[in-house]
Amino acid sequence: MRWPSKVLVLVGICFLAPAPLIYAQNDELSATQARTVSSAATEEEVAQLRQEVADLKAIVQELVRTTGRPAPAQTRLMQANFVPDPEQPEAAVSPVEAPPSGIDALLQKGGAPQKEASDTPHVIPGWNGEHFYMKSSDDNFTVMPIGYFNAQYNFYKGDGAPPATFAIQRARVGVQGNYGKQLDYLFLFESASPLTIRDAYLDFKPWTSFNIMGGQYRVPFSQETLWLETAYEFNSLSISAVLFPNATGAFRAPGVDIHGSLAGGRAQYWVGLFNGQGLLQNGTTNEPEVTGKVRFFPWKQTGNNWLNGFALGGSIEHSRSKALSNELSFSGLMTDNAYNFFPQMRINGGIQRYNGFFSWIKGPWTVRGEYTQVLEKRTGIGSFVNGGVGFNTLPGVVGKGASGIVTYFLTGESTRDNAMPSIKHSLIGPSSPGETGGPGWGAWQLKFRYSWVQGRAAGATCDAFTIPACPLTPGIVPTYTDHTSQITAGINWYLNYWVLVRSDLNIDQLVNPSTQGILPRNYFVFLEGIQFRF
Repeated sequence: MRWPSKVLVLVGICFLAPAPLIYAQNDELSATQARTVSSAATEEEVAQLRQEVADLKAIVQELVRTTGRPAPAQTRLMQANFVPDPEQPEAAVSPVEAPPSGIDALLQKGGAPQKEASDTPHVIPGWNGEHFYMKSSDDNFTVMPIGYFNAQYNFYKGDGAPPATFAIQRARVGVQGNYGKQLDYLFLFESASPLTIRDAYLDFKPWTSFNIMGGQYRVPFSQETLWLETAYEFNSLSISAVLFPNATGAFRAPGVDIHGSLAGGRAQYWVGLFNGQGLLQNGTTNEPEVTGKVRFFPWKQTGNNWLNGFALGGSIEHSRSKALSNELSFSGLMTDNAYNFFPQMRINGGIQRYNGFFSWIKGPWTVRGEYTQVLEKRTGIGSFVNGGVGFNTLPGVVGKGASGIVTYFLTGESTRDNAMPSIKHSLIGPSSPGETGGPGWGAWQLKFRYSWVQGRAAGATCDAFTIPACPLTPGIVPTYTDHTSQITAGINWYLNYWVLVRSDLNIDQLVNPSTQGILPRNYFVFLEGIQFRF
């Protein structure tokens, strides 16, 4: 026997020998309590020790057979009759792994399992049915590349209408994911125009009822602009969207808000502070834009299938404008760019917005409606108006608008609340997540929308002979009361879950033009768009 084996056997004797001796003499010790253990081992005890060593060898051989793992070189045991082959290298000799001792033996017999190398956190790539992703094996970190683009062709017909155009409306790429169980993030860049940060935020979610979001993202005010952009049914928003906050900044602004879901999802709320100036812009006053929004699902958890998809809610917003920063009233440019129905003018003072909305989703049907009103004050604005009236306060600019939408899937798909529908039979590519309907002609959706918007800005006349506060030169501020409406009808073709073709026909009805010399008339706009997302 080699010397390492001898050492191991001697160590085993040192640990194992006292046990049989103590147990053998247990009765005698308990009887007298004064008798000492003899230092000399009897032949019976030596035989018992040999038997235990033989049992130990059998256990070691069984471990080698079941695990197949070699023992470290310093603890290898060989059978006493083993004769090594002089032509066989040392590494090729099958060693016998020494049995674990102490706490390791207890852990392997019945305690906590030893940690394997596979338990070390590592990266796992995958596909969740909708997006590619990479995540850590402990699910504490996920990164998911996302993106989408919209290509669109606009054809106009009408006196003074713009020429036909083809444009990339959106071309956005970014990543989203989570860090830990309670922190979501998203970074989205716009590349259709000069590269711009479109969305960049963190959403901390300690509880369902209380979440905190901060960064740059869509201001939680209207129902329409909070709808996922990839889930828009129409190529352009309703014309009443010009009244929403931060409309010139894609309805986004830097800020922070708290939001959550209450009563088992029957109520949702948002309360936020934003700079009120759009994308990557600094505020112009010491008063931030304050926004609050609530949404209720009164029959969400009832057994009434006709009403559990009904929701209603409202929003309020308050901010302040500054004429010295060249701030203007809402834009009157139509969302399909056909014409401008209302002029912009300088504003100064408070801004108040009010919004009410409802939605109803039932199978292939969707019905949504929304009303918005805004008041933009012109306090002490006279000196900033051409031919103005000194520092007199003018009546504020008032905007009102509303929209109603109805959609229906001819192919039987169910509409989802603020999400893409699941396509039953895709024309191209893979099936939708969770669908196994096989190939087909995709999904077809009919759609109809009516929207209108109205702008009013009352004027004033100043004559120094009748109003002492007016300058010597008389000033006149005209009154504007303009109104326009839009009827849209069209069809959507979902080739699969990721590719969508939209076809819209807008009838823009200019009721009260703001430009002198233009009579009320209709414009016809055909919009054809394609969307791809990943």
